[in-house]
Amino acid sequence: MPISDAAGKKRPQEAACPINGILGSMHIGMFFSGLAGGGTQRRMLALARGFAARGHEVDILVASAEGAFRAEVPPDAGLVALGADWRRLPLIGRHRGLWVPLAARALGRRLRAAPPDVLLASSTPANLTASLVRRRAAPAVPLVLTLNLPPSAVSGGLGRGGRPLRALMRRCYAEADALVAISAGVAADAAAMLDLPAARIAVVMNPIDTARIQALAGQDPGHPWLEPTAPPLLLAVGKLKAQKDFPTVLEAFARVRAVRPARLVVLGDGEERQSLVHLAGRLGIAADVAFMGFVANPFAWMARARVFVLGSRFEGFSNVLAEALAVGCTIVSTDCPHGPRELLDEGRHGRLVPVGDASAMAEAMLAALDDPADPGRQRARAARFSVGRAVDGYLEVLTAVAAPDRHLRRAG
Repeated sequence: MPISDAAGKKRPQEAACPINGILGSMHIGMFFSGLAGGGTQRRMLALARGFAARGHEVDILVASAEGAFRAEVPPDAGLVALGADWRRLPLIGRHRGLWVPLAARALGRRLRAAPPDVLLASSTPANLTASLVRRRAAPAVPLVLTLNLPPSAVSGGLGRGGRPLRALMRRCYAEADALVAISAGVAADAAAMLDLPAARIAVVMNPIDTARIQALAGQDPGHPWLEPTAPPLLLAVGKLKAQKDFPTVLEAFARVRAVRPARLVVLGDGEERQSLVHLAGRLGIAADVAFMGFVANPFAWMARARVFVLGSRFEGFSNVLAEALAVGCTIVSTDCPHGPRELLDEGRHGRLVPVGDASAMAEAMLAALDDPADPGRQRARAARFSVGRAVDGYLEVLTAVAAPDRHLRRAG
């Protein structure tokens, strides 16, 4: 895994990544926040592995190279650490990705020194940063932006700050050479909110590596709550932030716990952890709720949970739902915009409940405990979100906009 600095110099102890001369191959730059745990990181690394396997040269450009996913960077991809220091910002800025623009200057130097044939960015902070940097530093580099969340939700939670953000998003997304939305709902929201022609937005649903997930699912977490005689386990996974609405999950679980023995495990970390721990105490369920923090292998927990629960207020796709399907888990999810209904095929593969309705969620949890889904049917649904299908979709978009003279430039 070669590591470069922002100017494109290889560190002395690292071997240079060879240029792939295969006809039709591309040099693909992939820019996102970093390698800490999250759905965007999992997707971008899965795509990087897929692009490299198809013979493309891949550079992973990250604002910060710190994080648990560092070990998952493909060995045949270059890793470019842009050196943004998230510690320079207050806590709220760190969690909302506001530190990503700190990488702008280094990203500009990199694009000038080693311009890719096409740059793919993902997440709102990375998209906006890449767009502004490309305009000033490397206007010849084609840019593809990925819409991970509905723009209405991204800007809607900022109050008065939402209006200038929407204006900036309209400008930056309109200037992109292509756009990819991770669900049809996100594409429709973006077209309406950002005044974009619907035909400009390709829909490529997120990839999940089902073979890898199922292999990791076989590992034993080694927790006493997973003993055969233990009460049934419910599982929730995600960053502990307002979007994921863990308070409703806890309130729903308290209703379940009032009528039958059960336990809840929460995997993930974030700004709301302490408030959620306090809420569990106030609800009287602290002894039956475990906040495990970030766990590198959540799939082993998914495979052993009786019910997987998603409480989100909004999503773009929801990788964790697709991953839960891949291990055959029974699912309860909010019917939030935009992702769960598409993934669960209108509720055929999971119970959908209104956003923020703890009573309805509790009823669905109890029903799911009594009437679990067929694991084989769940896994068959997950197969629709294969890495190969996603790589095909992204490569179709990237190839259409990539620098047309790339082979001449490489030969020169």
